[in-house]
Amino acid sequence: MTGKILEIKDLKREFRMGEETVHALKGVTFSVERGEFVTIMGSSGSGKSTLLNILGCLDKPTSGDYSLDGVNIKNLDRDELALLRNQKIGFVFQSYNLLARTSAKENVELPLLYNSKISTEERHSRALKALAAVKLENRVDHLPNQMSGGQQQRVAIARALVNEPVMILADEATGNLDTRTSYEIMALMQELNKQGRTIVFVTHEPDIAAFSSRTVTLRDGVVIKDVTNDNIKSAKEALDNLPVNDDYNSHELKP
Repeated sequence: MTGKILEIKDLKREFRMGEETVHALKGVTFSVERGEFVTIMGSSGSGKSTLLNILGCLDKPTSGDYSLDGVNIKNLDRDELALLRNQKIGFVFQSYNLLARTSAKENVELPLLYNSKISTEERHSRALKALAAVKLENRVDHLPNQMSGGQQQRVAIARALVNEPVMILADEATGNLDTRTSYEIMALMQELNKQGRTIVFVTHEPDIAAFSSRTVTLRDGVVIKDVTNDNIKSAKEALDNLPVNDDYNSHELKP
């Protein structure tokens, strides 16, 4: 099945700050086809976070159009936006956003709790299937503090998958991870993409963007580059080529 999952046209977002108007997005246009793996890059102040909020149906543009899976969000009220967000988008965050006193399986089940049409049995079954997809079937009853950062991010990815969304939207999903774990997560993302998942991955790291099929770069609220990657790096190969002790090679090792 082909077609545009995401389509934005002349997207503008303005904010009032005192007597000034800040033009965060100044007419952004691009689309994402079903099954694409697109990274969005941009430094601080580029409009990346504003665009992410609109793509995630957390905010609306001041003007322009954003359609997700054929639905134009500007015609939706807050409740309809929330429903679209829950049904169509799987979020993966930099800080995992897992509930601390809740098992991996229960964390993955959370998006399904808002769907009254799904039985308890189906909820359990889909959570276990999602955890198996990210190779965590042996961690279903573990709490977040019993797992590594990479394992917690895998739980977050399983949670993003459990609703069978049309798009996975990842916000700096490797930002809190060392190089080795980042490459493990990107290998998983590439695997999911090969299975047909549409992925939009926001990052500021060029080595991470090299694992995607296309990169859209923002600066000062406009798209300055939209490039298809003709030489997609394999995250699995990059992982295999890392030295055994690669702490010195960590691009963003954080506590």
